[in-house]
Amino acid sequence: MSACQIHIRADLLALRDESYAVFQGKLMPTVSRETILGVRMPALRAYAGKIAGSEEAREFLSMLPHVWYDENNLHAVLLGSVRGFSEALEAVEAFLPYVDNWATCDMLAPKALLDEPTLLWGKILQWLSSAHTYTIRYGLVRMTAWYLGEPLFCDEVLKAAARVEHEDYYVRMAQAWFFSFALMKQYDATLPYLTNRSLPPWVHNKAIQKAVESFRVKPEIKEYLKTLRRRQGEK
Repeated sequence: MSACQIHIRADLLALRDESYAVFQGKLMPTVSRETILGVRMPALRAYAGKIAGSEEAREFLSMLPHVWYDENNLHAVLLGSVRGFSEALEAVEAFLPYVDNWATCDMLAPKALLDEPTLLWGKILQWLSSAHTYTIRYGLVRMTAWYLGEPLFCDEVLKAAARVEHEDYYVRMAQAWFFSFALMKQYDATLPYLTNRSLPPWVHNKAIQKAVESFRVKPEIKEYLKTLRRRQGEK
């Protein structure tokens, strides 16, 4: 183990919270409980801010795979400070094969990727066709965050999300969240995907559920969306 690993692991151990680790473990059944220290996100982000850009941080980012869940989260947060599209994309692609849970996946959001949204879109399409669960989810999560508003939204964004066919719960949930946000931000363009039943039944119903639960959707639209729910076994 390198001096860098020893130092960073000691710092993370000093920030551990066992009760929070138990809570996190219940939320992430894909992660081994023994790897979770329970470092809370405010503390983790503060620590990342202290070491970001340092030689130690650069060395840490090159050390894959990590052992602890909290190390993966630190890695994801540190990538947020990487500058330059090419550098950020290279770093994300090196890390994605080792992402094994929804939380680490969803916090991985280097703003430098938005420096080249057209090039990023081509990469997102590749991610959506990956065989790796959290690479697919990552593509869907970035689409939800970055491509549903102006100026990046277009019909192809909806089409790409609808084409995703994967049975893993965390992919389907990301797909449902995508369409629930699409209903909030691009209602007219998104509604046909429900009325035409273009989505898998579970994704269809979960997207409606999340939209109905949102305070951002008007009451009259919520009532209409409820009429579009599909019954169990209904195609």
